[in-house]
Amino acid sequence: MTIPHEVVGYMIIGGMTPTGAWRRHLALSQAEVAARMGSTEADYAQQEQDRNLRRSAREKIAAALGIAPDLLDI
Repeated sequence: MTIPHEVVGYMIIGGMTPTGAWRRHLALSQAEVAARMGSTEADYAQQEQDRNLRRSAREKIAAALGIAPDLLDI
C-alpha cells in the first residue's frame, strides 16, 4: 500500500509521528481514536507520541485507524 503524500508531509514538515500523521490525514480526533481502541484519550495521546511503538500497540492503533499495521512502521 502506498503512503499518501499528505501523511509524509505531516511527518517531515510537521514533525509528527506516523500515528499522528495518519490520524490527522483521516480527520480523526485523539478522542475518536481512543474510543475506537477502548482506551482513554490521555493514554492514546501518549502512545501517539511514541516513535517506538510495540508491535501489539501498533496493531491496535492501526485497527482503530482502519489501516494496515505496517503503515505505522515508517
